[in-house]
Amino acid sequence: MIKLDVLSDPICPWCYIGKTRLEKALEDQPDQIFTIEWHPFQLNPDMETGGMDRREYLAKKFGSKENAVRVYSEIEKHALEEGLILNFSTIQRTPNTINAHRLIYWAGIEDNQSVVVDAIFKAYFRDGRDIGDSEVLCDIADSSGLNAAVIGKLLSSESDIDDIRQRDAHSRKRGVDSVPTFIVANKHAVPGAQTTELWRRVIGEMRAQLAPE
Repeated sequence: MIKLDVLSDPICPWCYIGKTRLEKALEDQPDQIFTIEWHPFQLNPDMETGGMDRREYLAKKFGSKENAVRVYSEIEKHALEEGLILNFSTIQRTPNTINAHRLIYWAGIEDNQSVVVDAIFKAYFRDGRDIGDSEVLCDIADSSGLNAAVIGKLLSSESDIDDIRQRDAHSRKRGVDSVPTFIVANKHAVPGAQTTELWRRVIGEMRAQLAPE
């Protein structure tokens, strides 16, 4: 098995698209080649704890409503090509994602990261839920097979917050400045929401390297 580390943020639509494209490539394989681990990277590390109004956030980020519409129209086009429906109009707030990253980390301890990551993406982009809200995250945990009561207690504490921030900072020191970023075998960085075809080639190359072993 080859380690595949994925640096991602749950509010990044390209991360959702990139995950989908990778999974399509893996569906073609006779067996699993990667051991996948998701890692925290906050696009807005200084976001206030309760998040902020999405319209205000987009205007600040892109300079105008028109610019935001143009950017997200392009994203939506790529998402539809992958069979994803992103309901941007239903998203009312841009959250601080530190607690979502904590949930993803705890899911990893239970060997359940991919299910939880997918559920968080769907909650935010499909259903417009506030994934910065602890109750929403507990509901996601429950529907994903985790103990919601335990998750609720952890979220109400300071558990692992410093660790998540340190891991985020470590990635930035290594040169990561955007997500998604995929790191194959701790050697090769594959930035961006690469195509399914590219992932098929990468997987083929990895299998060729493993063959002599």
